[in-house]
Amino acid sequence: MSTVMGMRSESSRRRGPAWDVAVVGGGMVGAATALALARAGFATALLEAREPAAWSPQDEVDLRVVGLAPSSVALLHDLGVWTSIRDSRASAYARMHVWDAATGAAIDFDAASEGRDLLGYIVENSLVQWRLWQALDAAGVRRLCPAQVSGYEVHDDRVQLALASAETDALAARLLVAADGAGSPLRTMAGIGTRGRDYAQRGVVAHVSTERPHEGTAWQRFLDTGPLALLPLADGRSSIVWSLPELEAQRVMALDERAFLDALGVASDFRLGRITGSTARAAFPLKLQLAQHYQAERFVLLGDAAHAVHPLAGQGVNLGLRDVVELRDSLVAAHDAGHDIAAAHVLRRYARRRRSADTIDALGFDTLARIYGWRAPPLVAARGLGVRLVDRLSPLKRRLADHAAGL
Repeated sequence: MSTVMGMRSESSRRRGPAWDVAVVGGGMVGAATALALARAGFATALLEAREPAAWSPQDEVDLRVVGLAPSSVALLHDLGVWTSIRDSRASAYARMHVWDAATGAAIDFDAASEGRDLLGYIVENSLVQWRLWQALDAAGVRRLCPAQVSGYEVHDDRVQLALASAETDALAARLLVAADGAGSPLRTMAGIGTRGRDYAQRGVVAHVSTERPHEGTAWQRFLDTGPLALLPLADGRSSIVWSLPELEAQRVMALDERAFLDALGVASDFRLGRITGSTARAAFPLKLQLAQHYQAERFVLLGDAAHAVHPLAGQGVNLGLRDVVELRDSLVAAHDAGHDIAAAHVLRRYARRRRSADTIDALGFDTLARIYGWRAPPLVAARGLGVRLVDRLSPLKRRLADHAAGL
């Protein structure tokens, strides 16, 4: 079947497709999309190349963790999976302390001062994905795994998918949702380009033990090489995300454990005392990437397929889960009004709202990364002054906290 999009067929008018929505990509955002749409009453199929490994509390904590904002927790609760995630291995945090290595200027966020119990939770990616995956069958989601889409055709009332090396020859749905990651093959098939920039950095991740407890606080220090975050884990350790220029990241990855612990202690200003132990390390490239469009005919993007952002604010997955909520609500409103859920005006509503919000956030994170990359003394001094002012302006700080929470 051709991968050229936009083809139509008169035969497609003879019968409707078996599925309302086909979601491609079974990561956290893709699985949440399939579950949310199925629970909203849409016949949904989920296609994923590899079934996730079963999560077990006996396993080492996944190096990939996410800071779930209250908006994400609310969605997961609505989907019926949050309690099992929270009770498995999630770490609540109520405070965040951010400080500038060059000026000492700091800003503190405290849930209690905002009238909330928590700022969010630090949770393993694999735990969230596994709990969502477990809930799919009961919600009526048809799982095709392993399955890869080799191409698709757009017809009058459906999208026809061609599957590579799958037991099912083809699958048709009214709407195709691409949640297949930052390198999205489906985005390429749809002819949607991206813009952004490569930060020429890598995020070094590990879980570390520290001399002092993390106090249920997310700590983040901005160095001239990039931000270092220490995120509280449920077992008392901290998960680090250390953004470094490519060559420096390679050097840090090559250090023996003692040298790495010492370097990390210096980088963290020994805020939690000495770093006393570490898991194996991993590193991943950092980039800003925004899809030029979020929709095509009977097709939408969400999650990393639509946007990849700098990890300094820890908002990547939260943005993706907000995409899920907007798409679900848009499709429900269209269905209730008697409209085709994949009509152009329905998908434009979703694309307009989410692309605008995601772009504002992504460029905001990018601006912060640029500001904290300033080296000139006058600019560094101005940055320190700005941070101190924000910390003292309670209404502004509250708005920042509310935005991060998705409120």
